[in-house]
Amino acid sequence: MDAKAGGIELGRFPLTGDFLAGRLRQNLSLDDLDYIEELVENVEEHEDGTRLLERGVKTDRSTILIEGYIFRTIEIEDKRFITGVHVPGDFVDLHGFALKRLDHNIDAAGRVKVGCVSHDMLRRVMRDRPGVARAMWFATLLDAAIHRKWIQTLEQLDAPRRIAHLYSELHTRLDLIGRSVTRALRTPFTQFDMADMCGVSAIHANRAVGKLREIGIAEIRRGDLYTNDWSALKEYAQFDPDYLYGDGPLRVKKDWD
Repeated sequence: MDAKAGGIELGRFPLTGDFLAGRLRQNLSLDDLDYIEELVENVEEHEDGTRLLERGVKTDRSTILIEGYIFRTIEIEDKRFITGVHVPGDFVDLHGFALKRLDHNIDAAGRVKVGCVSHDMLRRVMRDRPGVARAMWFATLLDAAIHRKWIQTLEQLDAPRRIAHLYSELHTRLDLIGRSVTRALRTPFTQFDMADMCGVSAIHANRAVGKLREIGIAEIRRGDLYTNDWSALKEYAQFDPDYLYGDGPLRVKKDWD
């Protein structure tokens, strides 16, 4: 089936319709998709800044993001580092099933809606549904691929290009789940968030945002990025989407078995 998120898909799977959409979802059977939807035992809504899971705290459940954005964060003394951003459809702490305690925090970025899946349910998945288990394994490997790319951009790109790369990535990830963005990509991110994602000071992040405006590629206001030319922004950011495993040479094919 065509599993690209849309009205029909999210109508039937309102909690998990974005899970691996645009990637591996099209290889899952309708029975598998129904099974994944039924894994969600309860739904929660949280305000901006809510800590969904704290570093080192034992967890017995994992959460899938239904609406909003979520940060992975590490705090050292009074300094925060944002090491990842999640979009709808992401299992934000699926690896907590194996690790039980994470080495980072899971924080709401703006208002969020999440679905909760107990680790008891995930154990049943591992035992009874190898196809679904493999899809979840793919999701954790995708997280790792994105994390590696973030490390690369910190080493390779200057601050304006890091910010451009961040929004280019979000634009592509949202497009993969059928939430296409035209001119404005809206986020709840603050200047401090962008600084903590790019490994620079807030002042440096502000200058980087000014640079994007100065060269006429994009303008960022209150976390929302406006551009008339996403291709130009992505070229400036040296953005190559292969690591997202959507379209392109790394796309997961029908013969994934």
